[in-house]
Amino acid sequence: MHATHTVTNQVPPLVGHDPVGGDTALVEACLRHADELTLDSLEDLGALAGSDQAAEWGRQANENPPVLRTHDRTGHRIDEVEFHPSWHELMSAAVGHGLAGTPWALAAAGDAHAHVRRAVGYLGWTQVEAGHGCPVTMTYAVVPALRRAPELAVVFEPGLTSTSYEFGLADPRTKAGLVAGMGMTEKQGGSDVRAGTTRAVARIDGTYHLTGHKWFTSAPMSDLFLVLAQTEEGVSCFLVPRMLPDGERNVFRLQRLKDKLGDRANASSEVEFDRTVGWLVGEPGRGVRAILDMVTTTRLDCVLGSAATVRAALTQALHHARHRSAFGALLVDQPLMQNVLADVAVESEAATALAIRLAAAQDAGEADFLRLAGAAAKFFVCKRTPAVVAEALEVLGGNGYVEESVLPRLYRQAPLNSIWEGSGNVIALDVLRAMERDSASVAAVLAEVEAATGADDRFDAAVAGLRAELADPADLAFRARRVAGQLALCLQGSLLLQHAPGAVADAFCATRLAGDRGSVLGTLPASTAVTEIVDRAVVAPA
Repeated sequence: MHATHTVTNQVPPLVGHDPVGGDTALVEACLRHADELTLDSLEDLGALAGSDQAAEWGRQANENPPVLRTHDRTGHRIDEVEFHPSWHELMSAAVGHGLAGTPWALAAAGDAHAHVRRAVGYLGWTQVEAGHGCPVTMTYAVVPALRRAPELAVVFEPGLTSTSYEFGLADPRTKAGLVAGMGMTEKQGGSDVRAGTTRAVARIDGTYHLTGHKWFTSAPMSDLFLVLAQTEEGVSCFLVPRMLPDGERNVFRLQRLKDKLGDRANASSEVEFDRTVGWLVGEPGRGVRAILDMVTTTRLDCVLGSAATVRAALTQALHHARHRSAFGALLVDQPLMQNVLADVAVESEAATALAIRLAAAQDAGEADFLRLAGAAAKFFVCKRTPAVVAEALEVLGGNGYVEESVLPRLYRQAPLNSIWEGSGNVIALDVLRAMERDSASVAAVLAEVEAATGADDRFDAAVAGLRAELADPADLAFRARRVAGQLALCLQGSLLLQHAPGAVADAFCATRLAGDRGSVLGTLPASTAVTEIVDRAVVAPA
């Protein structure tokens, strides 16, 4: 038997790297906002995230999406979702390493860096597979909202902050670890949650019966859900368990799972409530405010998740370019490819720096800063992600368009965080609301921005432009995206000027702030130190 060909010039598998401790920009952000002990505590997670085992879990979870089982073999309604074993491995690793609700317990016990630790780990770990980040995020974000009902928080917070992952329907009071979901939107309203028609009727025992249809309910096999429903007082927030304290199943009829563009490993569902039992969270008629505690907290993970997607795409592109030759040289050594890779690397570092800064604000209790900076970052970083991932995909050429390269999965995932909670328009308008209602938020963000003034004339000009935008009351709704984007860019510029190498900050200011670029990535000015930027972005081995 004779070989018909010999395979050459193909890229080896990307394994053995460390997406946490091997990412220079992420390490520096962690040390800037926390300390060496915080970084060291993530060593095992970083090694696992770059392993071939984790990569296989991600592949299998993506290729074997969840399956809805509405009835058992005897015809009894069960409303359960089956997941591939790799999904449970991913969830177990995430929860076990404290990426779900654990930071709230650690912070209460005196850990000053609990949220930064989680954010750094989340950014590194979700590069393996982004879909399971949804229930991890929900479990993290539900805790501050649940604290509006102290009697419920004391019962369920220990499970929500646990490092134990225990899949399956059971009385949530008896489980070692709990996972949370959310049900807000309905067919007729979408992001306009006040238009919901689900009704809640008070019962004599203090619980409520909910009846209605939810159009998007995340992670339907979770133990607990925050749900909005109409009461006599108006829209109210409820905690709905899958299993009742008496061991009976709550009415939670899964109508179908959504067939989504991306996020395939995760289950998103439509749910019918029919006298479904729920407990009131917060005051009657103040449900939107209550559930916004959860939604606002998820914004941090939207930024982290988008930064992770960009970083994962950049890592794949760099790996390919450092091993693939064309026209007599490695791709990474060719000037135009260096321009593209450096531009993507600048985008990645800017997103990473801003994401971890938001987590540090959570640790420090900077509520005013988080209210506005979180909204602006959520708008801009998430909105940028699809274009950046597409450019990284193209580095691989036709290979990047093939599922085995991982880039198609990242590309499908890229738009998700931008539409979570509402489209870009919804979040941009929320930036305006934060500005109008809370002058302290504007002051806090401007203080962060102006910490870098005087370091670069291009940055100073951008800050002056931002101030002019904020001071102009005309046509604000029309300019909402412009304002949100400028806020985020100035925040990123400030962070990079203060903390990043000069080559990175210079490239950012020249292109993102001074406009010395074309309409696509890979148009950095000729003076850019592209080799330095590319070398910095390479992820080190575990």
